[in-house]
Amino acid sequence: MTQEDTQAPVNFWGEHPATEAEYYAAHGAEGESSYFSTPDDAGARRLFTRSWRPAGGGAGARPRALVFMVHGYGNDISWTFQATAVFLARSGFACFAADLPGHGRSHGLQAFVPDLEVAVADLLAFFRISDRIRPRWPVPEILTLVSRFAPTLPIVPTADLIEKSVKVPAKRLIAARNPMRYNGRPRLGTVMELLRATDELGARLGEVTIPFLVVHGSADEGTDPAVSGALYEAAASEDKTIKMYDGMLHSMLFGEPEENIERVRGDILAWLSERCTPAATS
Repeated sequence: MTQEDTQAPVNFWGEHPATEAEYYAAHGAEGESSYFSTPDDAGARRLFTRSWRPAGGGAGARPRALVFMVHGYGNDISWTFQATAVFLARSGFACFAADLPGHGRSHGLQAFVPDLEVAVADLLAFFRISDRIRPRWPVPEILTLVSRFAPTLPIVPTADLIEKSVKVPAKRLIAARNPMRYNGRPRLGTVMELLRATDELGARLGEVTIPFLVVHGSADEGTDPAVSGALYEAAASEDKTIKMYDGMLHSMLFGEPEENIERVRGDILAWLSERCTPAATS
């Protein structure tokens, strides 16, 4: 991939429309962004946040439901992530998201997440005001030891996630041009925390009781489809659904051919629509 290929445009959709507001309007949505300071006695952190809502609803209009969205490791909420939020807003939902600490425009050392519980608490604090990755390579015990003394070192080897996550070649270029994407090696402290959280969550799948929909590509090399199957089988939820898409990669909502994206979007929208306020009719 050449330097010209990865040169970042202003927006993921290209030069036109020229502004986010125009892009939102062209897709039946409105949006805004701001910074949120977390309520923390040990020192507040500033998170970059976004919200999206149906266009023309007005301040007093009630959305069909609120959707709280969380991006993945090394990603952010301002690039292709927005496409799904805008789709849901166009369908009548109000969506909220924040860049995780150390990601995107949020404060903190880039891609360093030493404590996921703190990150989750930060997100919950933001969402409240709005009324899984285990590497396939073996982790030597020495990494655990080194991470205690140099947790911010970006030395853990990893494969090119874009090549393994995005199926359509042209879309790989778009993903690579994200100016906020972290493309360095994972930091030791972040890796060890992800491993810890993965182990804990894996041991507590049976405690899940809320309604949920899992969508996963069978060819996903970034996250293991078997883990989604384990969640579905172990969860105590009475209302649970799993959709496994044959041959799809990790980036199902952007990196696949358009017909695949529409299929996944349709399943998500159908699941939400069965469980919330009907769409407003004009």
